[in-house]
Amino acid sequence: MFPQLFHIGNFFLPTYGLLVALGVIAGLTMTAKLSRSQNLDPEQNWNLGVLAILAAIIGAKALLFVNDWSYYSSHPGEIFSLSTLQAGGVFSGGVIAAVLVSLWYIRRHHMPVLRTCDTFAPGLALGHAIGRIGCFAAGCCYGKPTSHFWGVTFTNAFAHERAGTPLGVPLEPTQLIESAVELVNFFILYWMIKNKKFEGQIIGSYLFLYGFARYFIEFLRGDPERGSMFNGAMTGTQFIAILMVVAGGILWMRRAPLRLPSLPKTART
Repeated sequence: MFPQLFHIGNFFLPTYGLLVALGVIAGLTMTAKLSRSQNLDPEQNWNLGVLAILAAIIGAKALLFVNDWSYYSSHPGEIFSLSTLQAGGVFSGGVIAAVLVSLWYIRRHHMPVLRTCDTFAPGLALGHAIGRIGCFAAGCCYGKPTSHFWGVTFTNAFAHERAGTPLGVPLEPTQLIESAVELVNFFILYWMIKNKKFEGQIIGSYLFLYGFARYFIEFLRGDPERGSMFNGAMTGTQFIAILMVVAGGILWMRRAPLRLPSLPKTART
């Protein structure tokens, strides 16, 4: 709807970038706040969060290139174009990269894996909810044409130029749907971490809730950047969503016992 907050000469402030930045800050702040309740070092968790975000950016871009390789291999110059740099990429690729890098960091610093992941889950949902509003403003991650009364019609030529958003056609508001889902997830997870029963309960819940919702939201998506699997039976993102649901279910069935050792003295000061 509003891909640019303001424009001065060749400089403009993208709404997407600002809201994603706000989402990152909100998510990390929430994680730092919850760290002490889980007897974790807030500074160490903050550093982990920053590293995971950088990995997510790279991973999201990488999966975008993989899913649309036929185009980028024919137009290699587009890989470093302004439109590609401004594109959010594929969220699932970001999740995979962030998880792998985070596990490496957690292992290197001898952090409790499940408890650390539990601490990040509410902030991840909150940051993603804010970021998806940025997607809506930019016109990316758009939905399929619809005749329903809630259809959203984009008219900004810049959105079409940067994200290929169809103009003048009512579309499913998939960005707002996903944002609402993640906001609800945030409140559920925030309540759960205050009443936590076992290690991995919060991250397991996030994986299950988001994976389940994202699988069905994919049926409404109209942008072509999520790949295809099993002869078009599902998108790559839907396959990853299924894996997320399975992983979340395993963590719930495992029900690892709570372990809350004292916070190190260096982290209390």
